[in-house]
Amino acid sequence: MATSGGGQADIRADVIVVGGGMVGMTLAAALGGAGIPVALIDERAPAARTDAGYDGRSSAIAYGSQRALAGIGVWPAMRAEAQPILDIRVSDGDAGGGVSRLFLHYDHRDLDGRTGPAAPLGYIVENRAIRRALLARLAELPAVTRLAPASVAAVRRGPAGATVALRDGRRLDGRLVVAADGAASPTRAAAGIPVAGWTYAQTGIVCTVGHEKPHRGVAHEHFLPAGPFAMLPMTPAGKQNRSSIVWTERNAIVPAMLALPADEFAAEIERRFGDSLGRLSVIGGRFAYPLRLLHAARYTDTRLALIGDAAHVIHPIAGQGLNLGLRDVAALAEALVDARRLGLDLGDAGALDRYQRWRRFDTLVLMAVTDGLNRLFSNDLAPLRLARDLGLAVVDRLPPVKRLLMRQAMGVLGELPRLVRGERL
Repeated sequence: MATSGGGQADIRADVIVVGGGMVGMTLAAALGGAGIPVALIDERAPAARTDAGYDGRSSAIAYGSQRALAGIGVWPAMRAEAQPILDIRVSDGDAGGGVSRLFLHYDHRDLDGRTGPAAPLGYIVENRAIRRALLARLAELPAVTRLAPASVAAVRRGPAGATVALRDGRRLDGRLVVAADGAASPTRAAAGIPVAGWTYAQTGIVCTVGHEKPHRGVAHEHFLPAGPFAMLPMTPAGKQNRSSIVWTERNAIVPAMLALPADEFAAEIERRFGDSLGRLSVIGGRFAYPLRLLHAARYTDTRLALIGDAAHVIHPIAGQGLNLGLRDVAALAEALVDARRLGLDLGDAGALDRYQRWRRFDTLVLMAVTDGLNRLFSNDLAPLRLARDLGLAVVDRLPPVKRLLMRQAMGVLGELPRLVRGERL
């Protein structure tokens, strides 16, 4: 294989993935399962990725993303820890904690026959369970070389190939480098790809709560003046009913909220959510994540592709951040597998252009929608609140519109990659 540097490489792979988070591991699993040699560089050891203290979040896995994970052999290892979302209830609230009587209700049974026999709208899975499943799948794939912990010192890309130098002195040669190294992406920065975006005056507070009554697979999203407040159903822990909280709050009061004793913190959650699930108790730690919007000027460069947060970061108002990254994976994997079948160089500009054209429109639309919804609902202006409530109620009474929005949330609209359609690569 031709490379851009001289000397003997320590490791050769067609694709070098920089970043061992969920999106990077998913791409490695997709390509490795298709027989494409992949090297995955992760700064963290496997045990750190699955430690309870590393990441307290859970992720919404849309129906289309679940099909992609099943198609690459990852889903079976996380199925038991995936809570189906059967209904979604969207409502508006006010500064006093009250919730409007007008709401929007998505019921998975309304799509019976369109995506299969009453398929769930999606699933809620703890991030560490997703990582465990991905690590297990990668261990089964001989085409994947996982380097962890390892960090990148330099990336060199040229007409003939790419070389990645690690800080421990090892060198990797490949045809394509994929940046999956997060929103701050050193790989993207080194390539000189500019980004646009801003930081929201909001922080996402994340924790797990136990509750007296079962959630019955219903996800709740309340739009409050400080930002959206979501109660997402999780699988039970023994006999304990559980849900994941994603609480968007103004930056200024987040430290005080995180410092509250457990019972007072739970009371603040109840004040925002209500008592429909009975008394709440906080399980485990509390985590805070500053919120931002980011979009790379381009997703590709010479022998380089950006995926996941390295390419785009959106507001979590619709729980679509990971799903965007998984669609990146499905589209890039398909472009590379098709190029390989045609005998093309995997770093060929044609394959990368196909990926970029495929993904930019979907991302820009969802970015605009989530940012717009956050701006529309994150206030307590009475006339605007009334208009919002009426809008939710009107959509709730228009079944064709509701079905369209449900299919969009499930990730099954538009020009879909084969994996998202439930097909093999």
